[in-house]
Amino acid sequence: MDYKIVTDGSCDLPPELCREKQVDVVPFYVSFDSETYHKEIAEIPIRDFYEQMVADPTTFPKSSMPSVQDYVDVFQPIVKEGKAIICICITTKFSGSYQSAMNAREIILESVSDARITVLDSTINTVLQGIFVLEAIKMYEAQLPYETVIEKLEAIKSTGRIFFTVGNIDYLKHGGRIGKLAGIAGSMLGIRPLITLKEGEIFPSGLARSRKKSLEKVYELLWQYLQEVQAKPETYSICVGYGYDIAEAEEFRKGAIRYLNTHGYAITDAQLPKYQIGATISVHTGPYPLGFGVIRKGL
Repeated sequence: MDYKIVTDGSCDLPPELCREKQVDVVPFYVSFDSETYHKEIAEIPIRDFYEQMVADPTTFPKSSMPSVQDYVDVFQPIVKEGKAIICICITTKFSGSYQSAMNAREIILESVSDARITVLDSTINTVLQGIFVLEAIKMYEAQLPYETVIEKLEAIKSTGRIFFTVGNIDYLKHGGRIGKLAGIAGSMLGIRPLITLKEGEIFPSGLARSRKKSLEKVYELLWQYLQEVQAKPETYSICVGYGYDIAEAEEFRKGAIRYLNTHGYAITDAQLPKYQIGATISVHTGPYPLGFGVIRKGL
């Protein structure tokens, strides 16, 4: 059975990579005034979005999930081609995108009762969701059967982690994502929070007194996890996720390669790509998130 991979805009994969891999992306919407919403990337490029955030740090943008119709519009042509669908959605702890996709699935099934549409709650988001989608693509390219790919994706998603820091916690507070981070002293002058995402939720992982120290501690968090799961470069996929500052991200990435190699984890330049965190997540992190996504490979 031929099938296609679909995901929502939280995946934060570059549009050109999605086109190359023939991944259909259902975008989120973003707004700076809570009235006019634009489709991320299609109607507002991510660079423009970040520049608006940096230019006016007192304005807190908002995001809105894809509608049921947005998913129907993507699902219908695929089903008409006689293909099955694996749709990978952002964690349900952060968004209702999964429910929109499930409702769209039901609408499609009303007219095409034998359509095969599987909607997965990835329990992850942003660039980590992106490399999870890439694992699905690798399995598709290896010609694994539809059901096998679903089983393997379900098996690896719990291994996904994001370790990151932000410029400050103002956006997390404003976006209502402070949750379990409420106890950290991130509002103190110069204090930078360290944050871990696992199983769809964010958790505090420490504090640092400067940006430089916080980035060093993000290296440590990644290394501790790699040791915990006895990871090897051939069994785990890692990427850097960054916001507005591309130059800082590249220095961080190069530093990570040096750090890991020094600690005996022989990772190459090609094994640590960097992807820009999109508007869907940056409305909660602000313009300066920086960290890693890591997950066990499916093959």
